[in-house]
Amino acid sequence: MNLAPSPAEAEVAARARALATDLLAPRAVGRDRDERFPVEELRELARARLLGVNIPAALGGAEAGALGYALAIMEVARADASVAVAMAVTNMAAELIRVWGTPAQAERWVRPIVDGTHLCAAFALSEPQAGSDPAAMLTVATPHGDGFRLRGTKQWITSGSHAGAFVIWAKTDPEAGVRGISAFLVEKGARGLGIGKAEDKLGLRGSSTVQLHLEDVEVGSDALLGRPGDGFRIAMTALDGGRIGIGGQAVGIATAALEAASRMTAVCGDDGAAQLLGDMATWRDAARLLVLRAAWRKQTGVPFTREASIAKLYASERASRICELALSLVGEEGARPERGLERLLRDARVTRIYEGTSEVQRIVVAREVFRS
Repeated sequence: MNLAPSPAEAEVAARARALATDLLAPRAVGRDRDERFPVEELRELARARLLGVNIPAALGGAEAGALGYALAIMEVARADASVAVAMAVTNMAAELIRVWGTPAQAERWVRPIVDGTHLCAAFALSEPQAGSDPAAMLTVATPHGDGFRLRGTKQWITSGSHAGAFVIWAKTDPEAGVRGISAFLVEKGARGLGIGKAEDKLGLRGSSTVQLHLEDVEVGSDALLGRPGDGFRIAMTALDGGRIGIGGQAVGIATAALEAASRMTAVCGDDGAAQLLGDMATWRDAARLLVLRAAWRKQTGVPFTREASIAKLYASERASRICELALSLVGEEGARPERGLERLLRDARVTRIYEGTSEVQRIVVAREVFRS
């Protein structure tokens, strides 16, 4: 296993680092305070081809692979996790359409997602009563003319207020459980697609999280992604890759907290503080390597479900702990919003929830252990 970045991977990481340093980091405190969605910033990410890192150049992507994507998301999250989550979901949506869609769907949907025409994309799987259990979803898609009519409610949809493209899951056969779930492509402004009020969140306050209301949204047969009943498989494969992204986001947050603590803490002569910083650095490096291992396996085409869950579980749990210790080391000064540490702690919390909670990751890992 070679985790040394290729020239293409190193180049996309360098682009992400430069953009994060020059554009994202200086605005992060204000974006969090004002709950301002990163419209301009996402346009800059699109220009840098960071909304399609693992998308072929023929579709406008950076073609830098899963490793390049993991490295890039770490750099962006190190500056602003709110921007990173919009970037992560957009990359995930573009990639699943490329993998599961027809060539016509890829051309129609992937290119405008990657080049910023749609600004960003959204992944609409969860519902008020169906967070970790997709089988409990109530949204349905019924045949209508030469297409379908979608009706239901989606919950906790990242970037839903600004996304130009949505991947939406609904049951085409409600009696078949997860085998009756299908995935559909829906454009912003579709008749019957309503955007709910943005959630008032603890962290990621520069990102929007909304409810979607589907009131007889009509789509053509060409909006179906894959075949009827493929939706659960599409969602699970997308979430495997998405966990690499959220693991990378957690590593970026942890890196920012570690750097802030090391700058603001006088460790000379204080063995206790030095030991804590040593633990924090060790945990961050271990998390980074676990994320890169999962990305490498994905990139080389070998199974990576177990490795993605391990990476996401470890990176998210350790990121929260690193942020807590950073605040403890720095003290009252670190709680000032302009220092950014309290924002990092708030942002880290959700990495243990979305793309599958830590509890779900433990179940996935245990299941894979039993299988082996």
